[in-house]
Amino acid sequence: MLIFPAIDLKDGNVVRLYKGEFDTVHQVAEDPAATARTFYEAGARYLHMVDLAGAKDGFRKNSEIVRAVADVGLKIELGGGIRFMDDLREVFELGVWRAVSGSAAVTDPDFVKLAIAVYGPERIAVGIDAKNGSVRTAGWVEDAGLDYLEFARSMESIGVKYIIFTDIDTDGTLSGPACGRLAELQKAVSCSVTASGGVSSNEDLRTLRDMELYAAIVGKAWYAGKIDLRRAVEECGGAL
Repeated sequence: MLIFPAIDLKDGNVVRLYKGEFDTVHQVAEDPAATARTFYEAGARYLHMVDLAGAKDGFRKNSEIVRAVADVGLKIELGGGIRFMDDLREVFELGVWRAVSGSAAVTDPDFVKLAIAVYGPERIAVGIDAKNGSVRTAGWVEDAGLDYLEFARSMESIGVKYIIFTDIDTDGTLSGPACGRLAELQKAVSCSVTASGGVSSNEDLRTLRDMELYAAIVGKAWYAGKIDLRRAVEECGGAL
């Protein structure tokens, strides 16, 4: 299982949210590139980044920061404000390894289908963010009225191979991952599933590893000093 430490960007800083609520935003680090180097030195080789302004407003605002982080040497998957083919071209030129489509996958699935046709399924992931099993968009603010399993099946049907599932009710809470919903998702699709939200310890990561998930995202737990990242990478094989 791959380990993706996380960097969420807002106003040029590394921040975290509680259950995705923007009024809970708080800064956890000043220098995104320095934070990425810390991850790299701990053995991580992958990084999950979200441009929060892009996710909420639909416009990416941190291109130069993304480029600086890419220079560290981590394989970056980036989400937030990626809604058109020009966005994909631009983020890949910045050094991004994989682009994550969230809101656009809901509102314009043809965009995802075209992106996969042009760049291949390895370069495109779909982020499914759900609250009580219902898909949310626009930085988790809007309820799309879609069941997360039905939406996942629809994405698989157009060629999606990678899904990042965030359980909003657990995100930023350090309460443990939503193993039940993740297991249901694994049964519903054959896609590679990444778990996001709720990870609070190395034990949580071992649980996700034993579920045979593709990857897990580590966010608040690392910033709060509750995760030994080097140990996580060693135990889960996240430095491929």
